[in-house]
Amino acid sequence: MGKKQTKEKFKTSIGGQALIEGIMMRGPSQLAIAVRDPAGQIQIETEPVRRNPVARVPILRGVVSFVDSLLVGYRALMRSAEISMTEEEREAEESKFDRWMQAHLGEKGMNAMMAASAFLGGLLAIVLFMVLPTFLTGLIDGVLPLGVWRAAVEGVLKLGLFILYLYLVSRVKDVHRMFRYHGAEHKTIATYEAGEPLTVENVRRNSRFHPRCGTSFLLLVILISILVFSLIPWTTTLGRVALKILLLPVVMGLSYEVIKFAGRHDNLLTRIISAPGLWLQRLTTAEPDDSMIEVAIASVKAVLPKEGEDDRW
Repeated sequence: MGKKQTKEKFKTSIGGQALIEGIMMRGPSQLAIAVRDPAGQIQIETEPVRRNPVARVPILRGVVSFVDSLLVGYRALMRSAEISMTEEEREAEESKFDRWMQAHLGEKGMNAMMAASAFLGGLLAIVLFMVLPTFLTGLIDGVLPLGVWRAAVEGVLKLGLFILYLYLVSRVKDVHRMFRYHGAEHKTIATYEAGEPLTVENVRRNSRFHPRCGTSFLLLVILISILVFSLIPWTTTLGRVALKILLLPVVMGLSYEVIKFAGRHDNLLTRIISAPGLWLQRLTTAEPDDSMIEVAIASVKAVLPKEGEDDRW
């Protein structure tokens, strides 16, 4: 039994993301994707984690971490799709446009396209969860004057849209399967933090809800944005939207610091902070089967530190 497995439960910095038939896991020095291929084998690819100079700067590190997670996560998602597809499926999915792009732009050009796609996805999220609630509130206020309740109504709409979105996507078959891998990721990390051997049996009995999760972070961003934006004077709808977009990096940075604080401590305050995100994970995680757990175990083992407790949060 290894050193980790004889110790009391700790909090690791290791964390990941569900992919198509797999999981991406990021450790202190290694990033790995583990994907089950059409033959049933688990394919593992690793690369060094790139350190950003601003990773230690409070507030700013939250923004950088979020953008980096979007880019790396999108790239890993695309790679998992390639690994998990059969040759026939890959050829069917690949359009003439894709082949033209690959031939004319090369690897760097395709990476730029992935970055652009991730940016557009983030832009869509801003429109859906920040701009739309403000415009809807403005429309309601035009019919039924809300007065001091405008910020509260906007906040309720924003939160409601976010939960509705997660509920609807969780009903999609392929997304639900990814959410099962998300559950496997959480359960495996919980097993590792408990100091238990990483076996399917041990992982299966641990919780799929974990406080340091991307879902919890996004919910925290929304909740903190409601508090921050309630302090912004409501002049015009367009003016409010512009101010909210300008302040978004601040909100993201604050949210990162809060979830980092909650992840490092265990008391009444941090349990209250973590509770909404844990509840929301009932939508974004599901119980995995044993084959999914095997992939999660492989992804965690691939990024474990070689020395001591270098992965301690």
